[in-house]
Amino acid sequence: MTERSNSYYTATLNRDTDYPTLQGRHKVDVVIIGGGFTGVATAVELAEKGLKVAIVESHKIGWGATGRNGGQVTGSLSGDGAMRKQMRNTLGDEVDDFIWHLRWRGHEIIKQRVEKYGIECDLKHGHLHAAYKPSHMAGLRSDYDEAVRRGMGDEVSLLDRSQVRDLLQSELYHGAIKNTRNMHLHPLNLCIGEARAAESLGALIFENSEVLEIIHGDSPGVRTAHGRIDANQVLLAGDVYHKLEPGQLKGKIFPAMGGIVTTEPLGDLAKQINPEDLAVYDCRFVLDYYRLTADGRLLFGGGANYSGKDSRDIAGELRPCIEQTFPALKGVKIDYQWSCAMGIVINRIPQLGKLSDNVWYCQGYSGHGIATTHIMGEIMSRAITGQMQQFDTFAACSHIRVPMGDLLGNPMLAAGMWYYQMLEKLR
Repeated sequence: MTERSNSYYTATLNRDTDYPTLQGRHKVDVVIIGGGFTGVATAVELAEKGLKVAIVESHKIGWGATGRNGGQVTGSLSGDGAMRKQMRNTLGDEVDDFIWHLRWRGHEIIKQRVEKYGIECDLKHGHLHAAYKPSHMAGLRSDYDEAVRRGMGDEVSLLDRSQVRDLLQSELYHGAIKNTRNMHLHPLNLCIGEARAAESLGALIFENSEVLEIIHGDSPGVRTAHGRIDANQVLLAGDVYHKLEPGQLKGKIFPAMGGIVTTEPLGDLAKQINPEDLAVYDCRFVLDYYRLTADGRLLFGGGANYSGKDSRDIAGELRPCIEQTFPALKGVKIDYQWSCAMGIVINRIPQLGKLSDNVWYCQGYSGHGIATTHIMGEIMSRAITGQMQQFDTFAACSHIRVPMGDLLGNPMLAAGMWYYQMLEKLR
């Protein structure tokens, strides 16, 4: 049986999953490969429409990036500039409104689902997008002005350095946008809660069941070592955690390893360093991100590794960042450390497409997965049931496919991020 990562999220599960291994032969309307947010969110959408759905997961529900990330639900879309450029050909003058709506749709879906199904996942509002350098303030002002223009004036505030110090016991930042629409939560409890919701609607869920083959043709399906599921439609939603369909997908998405740690409970110090319990990330290309957990620990992540290989000492790498951010935490004990493989796309646009007439795929959120996966789950469920407009908008985007897959793609990503980091140091 697959073990979960030794993370804070694993240690604080409301309840773990124990779904069966796929055995024998089954028939459903849609079979979904992957039990992370993309697969589970799509399953809920389809089950709510009355379709019979099955999820087939190689490990356990939420085992990958879904259950290991920073837990921040923000209106930041990876690749929005590239989206705007490519989608203008399809959407014309409506492209800006389309992208703006996408920014916030994931928040709506998550809040509604948590309320509807009674999912306990430590959901809280409040976020700071912080300027690490004075030059970052121009971009924050532009983002703030757009938010106000679009009716979010009561949910955003543009803060100067002294106002940020009132909210964080840190001298690190030169300003920030405070956003009360953005959220933070326990992602693994959210995903498992959504899986239970799908199950309550009739979905079949199988764990420890690696898909060995996708069957194409008039009667598509999936095959594992001990079973098979026949379906009308197949959705491949494994992101960077699978090697299926290399003929079409190899070289389109690459793993970047992010490290996360969680301190010991901070007691009264938690309220001292972050009195309003805000999630935070900064404006750098390779950024730090952090928040307080429900039991008063600091959960801190950063330093993405674009080689695709795990760090040997995540706590050792992140401790200086924690102590630089919050000097009051110098020497704090770190209770948990783990890694998270993020699926990175060269142009940062999520990849939606079809592998054949009735086999679909959806992947590539480039570090912005919680909200985006829920948006894509809605789009994919609509497409599978015949509403193609939003899917077609994404499917029409062109993507770079790197020869030799990860062997060449990860060094290219590493070189690109080094270049952008060098540019940033000059600004």
